[in-house]
Amino acid sequence: MGLRKRSLSLDFAGLFLPRCCTGCDQALMAHEQTLCGECVEDLPRLRSQDDPGNKVELVFRGRVRLQAASAFLQFTKDGMVQHLLHRLKYKGERDVGMELGRRMAEEVMPSPRFADVDVLVAVPLHRNKEKQRGYNQAQVLVDGMHEVWPLPRRETGLLRMVHTSTQTRRGRLARWGNVESAFQPADPESLRNAHVLLVDDVVTTGATLLSCARALEGIPGIRISVLACACA
Repeated sequence: MGLRKRSLSLDFAGLFLPRCCTGCDQALMAHEQTLCGECVEDLPRLRSQDDPGNKVELVFRGRVRLQAASAFLQFTKDGMVQHLLHRLKYKGERDVGMELGRRMAEEVMPSPRFADVDVLVAVPLHRNKEKQRGYNQAQVLVDGMHEVWPLPRRETGLLRMVHTSTQTRRGRLARWGNVESAFQPADPESLRNAHVLLVDDVVTTGATLLSCARALEGIPGIRISVLACACA
């Protein structure tokens, strides 16, 4: 079946079994994945990957040495980004994480500051929390990124040794204390002399990502960058 005929068939089938946009719940066209074109256009992109003074980078300045840090989207309470990440984290909708991951990669790949990244490492969940949820939302983002940026992925690059409680309702100081020394590298030798990109869903105070970076920074020759899907 030709591409045009297949597209028409999918559009026709969609009249009876519509696929819906994760952002607005309107029916998707055959060429759209997860998000409709209008919602893609409305994503609040920060476009900060080339700016060494961006708000994410400032969170970590003076605390840990990073090559670069950035976020893809601006997180606002009750906004579209919160809605999408809630569906990823709590509704089991991994497709939205894959879609966001692909778009994160497309945004950051052309940046000279991220051009020599060697490996993607997701911020890990504790094994008990991952078992309960069924997946790690940060790893889903990495898997989406890998579809368009085929770098090696270290699914066990970091281990979360402490089963911390949720950060969502904690204040700034409580967040820092909650994850301090919670991580350790699983196989430090595999990251020697590598430029590692740490990936997470949301950066707020930066406590979790800082703890991850500090767990890695003692590896010889390592360079560390950070990319979050959203910045609150």
